[in-house]
Amino acid sequence: MSQADFVVVANRLPVDRDDDGGWRRSPGGLVTALEPVMRKTEGAWVGWAGKPGLELEPFDFEGTHLVPITLSADEVQNYYEGFSNDTIWPLYHDVIAAPRYRRVWWDAYVDVNRRFAEASATAAAEGATVWVQDYQLQLVPAMLRRMRPDLTIGYFHHIPFPAYGLFSQLPWRRQVIEGLLGADVVGFQRVADAGNFARAVRRQFHYTTKASGITVPLEDGSTRNVLAKAYPISIDAESYIELAQRPDIQARAKEIRESLGNPKTVMLGVDRLDYTKGIRHRLKAFGELLEDGRLSVEDATLVQVASPSRERVEAYIQLRDEIELTVGRINGDFDTMDHTAIRYLHQAFPREEMVALYLAADVMLVTALRDGMNLVAKEYVASRIDNRGVLLLSEFAGAADELGSAIRINPHDIDGMKDAIMRAVEMPGTEQGRRMRTLRRRVLDHDVSDWSKSFLEALAAAKR
Repeated sequence: MSQADFVVVANRLPVDRDDDGGWRRSPGGLVTALEPVMRKTEGAWVGWAGKPGLELEPFDFEGTHLVPITLSADEVQNYYEGFSNDTIWPLYHDVIAAPRYRRVWWDAYVDVNRRFAEASATAAAEGATVWVQDYQLQLVPAMLRRMRPDLTIGYFHHIPFPAYGLFSQLPWRRQVIEGLLGADVVGFQRVADAGNFARAVRRQFHYTTKASGITVPLEDGSTRNVLAKAYPISIDAESYIELAQRPDIQARAKEIRESLGNPKTVMLGVDRLDYTKGIRHRLKAFGELLEDGRLSVEDATLVQVASPSRERVEAYIQLRDEIELTVGRINGDFDTMDHTAIRYLHQAFPREEMVALYLAADVMLVTALRDGMNLVAKEYVASRIDNRGVLLLSEFAGAADELGSAIRINPHDIDGMKDAIMRAVEMPGTEQGRRMRTLRRRVLDHDVSDWSKSFLEALAAAKR
């Protein structure tokens, strides 16, 4: 197998099977973020193909060498659905749901991380740069360093890293920190996340942590420097601008508004169906505004896109039931023959349809209870080429650090969220324009290429 000078390691390959048995690029946030980077390099991508038991030989797709990892049904259940999504995900998202700690899940996590590390070691050329992605693979950096000390290794953490008081619950906290410290550069979404990681290192290992890096002692008496820093991820903003400028997509946006009965205000929520996204809080605020008479169903409609997510995990099954019951109750109470209070869509849409929705929406609701970044907020801003629309943004989303001209909300404060929604609904066009121009400047100046460039420059400096 040919070896690559640049290797991305992620839980999933950047492709999905199409109906004809071929491959198409995946729509996920990570793939969207890394697509421009991989386009510029003939690199390799190590990841799982998405189906248990599927054994594939390495193959090439659109200039990238793909190295599939085979996972059995038991490994998917224990490593992915279990440890990754029923232990790490809730623990790292402020224990919004209770994490479960099962030793069999941890054992599977270790085994699968080792297989990813072995495949990465095989795929990487001498002195290559390897970029490991996200919480499913926190042990890979240290494993890979032991196998291939010649490599330069980066790790990027896409979700929040919790405060030590929460992180310390994890029975395998030392192993996870050791795994991450195998990287030369450990990137986080927010400055606070990098600080939480540094505190965890100090509490568990008593290593020296400074802005310039973490000093990690080695067995031979020397030390390594590990840079732990915030590198906020972004989007390929130009691609959203190009779509928003297309006449067919602008026409589709008008069709969407007409299909909703041409209300004065269209509100939009776009999320994976996840308990971290604050969908229930959003629905509660909107329902109370209708109940209070501050909004009417003739004048305001909420479109909620909730794409399917982890449908075999019990917490997600329960969440879907709760949300659909709430939507049904609000619509039953307030719908008329001509207008629907909430248009609920439990499905994923192609990017073209999403941009049409962004253009159709007067108010974008991002109400996450905890979020690493939230790229939807940036997608909405990039799509608003008319400099109109209002972004309501949770202070608990990483995007809040950058998008200061949004209306910031605390989603736990229902009354405060209701007031913020009314402020957005009533906001004059001049204020909308001023805020949106500032938001767009930030998103365009700090796009995904800026994110990857800054991270890879830090890795290159570590290489020297």
